[in-house]
Amino acid sequence: MLSKKNQSDSTELAGRVFHEEDYQKSDTLSSGLATTHEQAMDAYMEGEIGGVMEDVAGKDIPLGKDDAE
Repeated sequence: MLSKKNQSDSTELAGRVFHEEDYQKSDTLSSGLATTHEQAMDAYMEGEIGGVMEDVAGKDIPLGKDDAE
């Protein structure tokens, strides 16, 4: 059975959402939220389903199901 402290911590984590300052924080949760936010924004900004996302190494990553084969 979870202790009161662990239940409180779990509830706090479950309700956590991305905030801009997560990019500067180094804890695991903030880092994960910042990474997920960046990936979602990249996919959204690329636009179309058949588009490509530019990798940090300069290589294009296909976004569409047909392009990934």
